[in-house]
Amino acid sequence: MQIVRRIGVSPRERGSTSGQTCPDIFELNDGNFAIIGTDWTTVLERELPSDAGRADYERIVVISRETLIRAKADIPDK
Repeated sequence: MQIVRRIGVSPRERGSTSGQTCPDIFELNDGNFAIIGTDWTTVLERELPSDAGRADYERIVVISRETLIRAKADIPDK
């Protein structure tokens, strides 16, 4: 699995002074996406709707609204 491209703008372009410790979204060569965000699994797991679930190897990751909005134009329709 390899990163093909960043989806959206870099953390530096969103105002991070270091550009190294901010949420990010990447498209992978298999068509999936990798997300860098804050792990909020222990807090949000109990908030999941009854028809949602999480495997032991999955985490609930939070990214900023700005990160997703700025990535919207780069997210493919299909």
